[in-house]
This record gives sequence, structure tokens and C-alpha cells, in this order.
Amino acid sequence: MGNSGNITGWITFFIGLYAVAAGLGEFRRPGFWAKMVQEFRDSHALQFLTGFVTLAIGAIIYLVNPWNPADPLSILITVLGAWIFIEGALILAVGDWFLNFAGKLMGSTSRIWAGLSIIIGLAAIFAALVRLQMG
Repeated sequence: MGNSGNITGWITFFIGLYAVAAGLGEFRRPGFWAKMVQEFRDSHALQFLTGFVTLAIGAIIYLVNPWNPADPLSILITVLGAWIFIEGALILAVGDWFLNFAGKLMGSTSRIWAGLSIIIGLAAIFAALVRLQMG
């Protein structure tokens, strides 16, 4: 259970799990991410729902993560929460442009992005476990 002493660690842990799972999903089914972005581009309802949920998750992370200027992980998670919020707002406001950009970023390099997602996820899980052991 999270408290003000370990909430940053738990947020980092769950973001790491998400990143590893997403990367493994793309490796297991190459093209999954590109197809997902295409489906988002084709559906205004999915764009709205995804934008709203992303905006809400970003706001929650930003608001519940304790800000500590002396703690690099706390700063990183707060900035990540703000970025996720902005991403949700962009999907709501200019979803077609944003998703076209995302689709171009993924292109044929989805395996590279998937590998990067797994590496970042494992690093986040490691950082979280170190943080939770200290707390």
C-alpha cells in the first residue's frame, strides 16, 4: 500500500510493469502498436475516450506523487505525470495530428521501440524495488 514515503516507488513500479508488458506485446505480435494507432485514428470515440483516460491518469500521477526537489526519481515521475496529462490533452484537442505523428514515429521500427520499452520498464522496476527497499 502506498504512503507519502513510498508512493513514488509504487508509481515507478507500475509504470515499469506497463512498459515491459507493452513491449512484450509488440514483440509477440509485431505491428500491434501500429494497428492500434490506426484504429485510434479511425475512431473519434476511441480518440476521445483514450484522451480522457490518458489525461486523467497523468493528472492523478502528477497530483499524488510527492514533489521533492532533492529526489531525482520524484522529479522524473512528476514530469512524467505532466507529460501524460499533456499527451491526453493533445489527443483530445488534435487527435488526428497527434496520432499521425505517433504512427510515423513507430513506422517500421516498432521492434526498436518495443525493445526500448522493455529496457526502460526493467530499469523502472529496478529503481522502484531499490526505492521500496529503502522506504
